[in-house]
Amino acid sequence: MLKVAVTGAAGRMGGRIIALVTEAEGLVLSGAAEMAGHAKLGSDAGYVAGCGDLGVIITDSLEQAMADADLLIDFTFPEVTLANADICARLGKQMVIGSTGFTPEQREKLAGFARRIPIVFAPNMSVGVNVCFKILKDIAKTLGDGFDIEIVELHHNKKKDSPSGTAVRMGEIVADALGRDYNQVANYHREGMCGERSKEEIGMQTVRGGDIVGEHTVYFIGMGERIELTHRAISRDMFARGAVRAASWLAGKPAGLYDMQNVLGFK
Repeated sequence: MLKVAVTGAAGRMGGRIIALVTEAEGLVLSGAAEMAGHAKLGSDAGYVAGCGDLGVIITDSLEQAMADADLLIDFTFPEVTLANADICARLGKQMVIGSTGFTPEQREKLAGFARRIPIVFAPNMSVGVNVCFKILKDIAKTLGDGFDIEIVELHHNKKKDSPSGTAVRMGEIVADALGRDYNQVANYHREGMCGERSKEEIGMQTVRGGDIVGEHTVYFIGMGERIELTHRAISRDMFARGAVRAASWLAGKPAGLYDMQNVLGFK
């Protein structure tokens, strides 16, 4: 049995991950962590997640949560994730990371930890989204430079980072397929007399509102025709299921930085 610990154990995502870990073959929950001062500290993680008492108490000490665990599933924030990765690297524990909003410098730090422990890190753990990633590469390569590319993403009004990590990854994949530098061609803002659209740019637009779990559409717009590839998230369960699948896949892997494309066998 692979022993799993979960951060953000009293949150919505943490609760769904805990519930799905209890249902997964070959996985068992052995640790649960939350931020210092949280009202649910000392509570049973299973009870908080709505799946019955599991005998795992929520603690604010990651070291305590990882004491009997093989792997940590972390959906927090970049600064917290990096601190948790430091602890996991020191303890020799594996990680599955679904946090978003990392800067290039923070990604480099994460890559450094992955030289010591195996880590699955993906901006989106959804199996469907990662299939879209593969399809986008093929579409972009086939269409070439004859189509304008725009990306629109929608999320709930509590999301802190913009654009989403998934939207950025979609832009990176398309840019790479076309031989472009995403950081040079991404256009996040248009206002006033901004001039004609360049052929190379990849437009990136963001919508925030209500309780939208997540929606991403990539537009390939040509003369007289348009291709739209859309993924809509109906519930957060898809992210949790992907993370649990990644945890099962990571067991026994050597140190390294992996993503969901590795988990799904696309590379």
